[in-house]
Amino acid sequence: MTDSTDPAEVLHPAEVAAGSLRDWTGVAPPRRETIHGTIVDLEPLDPARHGDDLFVASIAEGAEERFAYLPEVPPTDRGEFTDWLTTVAASPDLLFFAVVDRATGRAVGRQALMRVDPANGVIEIGNILWGPDLARTRGATEAFFLFADAVFTSGYRRFEWKCNDANVPSKRAAERFGFTPEGVFRQHMVVKGRNRDTAWFSILDSEWPQLRKGFAAWLDPANFDEAGVQKRSLRELRGR
Repeated sequence: MTDSTDPAEVLHPAEVAAGSLRDWTGVAPPRRETIHGTIVDLEPLDPARHGDDLFVASIAEGAEERFAYLPEVPPTDRGEFTDWLTTVAASPDLLFFAVVDRATGRAVGRQALMRVDPANGVIEIGNILWGPDLARTRGATEAFFLFADAVFTSGYRRFEWKCNDANVPSKRAAERFGFTPEGVFRQHMVVKGRNRDTAWFSILDSEWPQLRKGFAAWLDPANFDEAGVQKRSLRELRGR
C-alpha cells in the first residue's frame, strides 16, 4: 500500500518536541501609540511634550548612577538633550516611550522597545531610565508590565532583557519581573570605552499568562496597605 502522505506534512521529532511553527507567518512591528495604565501611561516619545520633564529626571540627584550602564551620559546642555531626543524619537530601530505619571501628567522616565524581529517574534526592552520619582515604585512595575503585555498581546513569542553582567540591580529587576536568565555573552560589546559582558534574560509567550496574573494581583490596590506597603511580593504572586 502506497503512503500518500506529503513528506512536507510529516513533523520531524525535533519539531514535535519544540512545538511546530509551520503556520507561523511572523508578527507586525509594534506601533507608536499610547499604552494606557492606571498609574502611568506610556506615550510615544515627543521631544516637545516630554523634553523638559525628561531633562529634569535625567539630571536629578543620582544621575551618574542611573546612567552608569546606559550608552549615554547624563545631559548637561538642554539644547543637546533636545537634539538627542529628536534623533531617538525618529529612530526606526528604537521605539522610545515616555513614562507619564497619570496623577501629575509629568514624564518621569523613558524606556524603549528595541532589536525588533517581527519575522521571529522577538523583541527587547531596553534603554530604561526611570527617574527618582518613578524608580522602585508601583508605577515602574506597571511601566514594565504595560510593555510586556502589549508585546505578547501583539503575538510576539519572546521578550528579552539584556544588561551589563556587572549591573547587579538590572539583573535583580529582570528576575523580579519573571525573566529567566540564559547566560552571559562574554566580551559582547564595547560601551563607553569598556568591555561589556552581556547577561541575557527572556520571557516566552507560554510563560506570560501565569506571570500576567501575578502582575495584576500585585498591582491591585488591595495588595497595598494605607502606607503603600505591599502585602505580598511580586515574586510570591507570580509563582515562578
